[in-house]
Amino acid sequence: MNAADFPRVGLEEAIAALAQMPGFLERSIAGRSAEELRFAPRAGEFSLVEQACHLRDLEREGYLVRVRRVLAEDSPVLAPFDGAAVAARRDYRGEDARAALRDFAEARRAVIALLAPLGAASLSREAFFDGKRIVLRDVVAMMCDHDRGHRAEIEALAESLQAPPWR
Repeated sequence: MNAADFPRVGLEEAIAALAQMPGFLERSIAGRSAEELRFAPRAGEFSLVEQACHLRDLEREGYLVRVRRVLAEDSPVLAPFDGAAVAARRDYRGEDARAALRDFAEARRAVIALLAPLGAASLSREAFFDGKRIVLRDVVAMMCDHDRGHRAEIEALAESLQAPPWR
């Protein structure tokens, strides 16, 4: 996994995209009942509360840690984040979606604050992830790609909530 695996975007464009995800998630859960927040259309798919919790945990325990380590250490080996295993262990469906959203937004702001002032040299700092050499720019690209995937899942889930028996 490296930058060639993801679309190339400039840092400003990436930061703008990353900054939009908390608001998108907030709009997606706004006004939803507890039942709607916990609804998953198919087994193995995340509900809205699970989406919020997953985004929160990956941001805090995955991306924020990775960005800090790449900036502070020489060629760190970055740990993977097994989102499915974490979700199963933490019983996301029993959590508060709005609290998870607030924590996700806070962690995302922290990541953006670290990234915003960086120049080309910092974005080229090396690390190792999944057995491959990457640079910080790749971590940013991974974040953008991850957000795109979850946006699509959340949009599909929101559409399914508009159909009977929900409406």
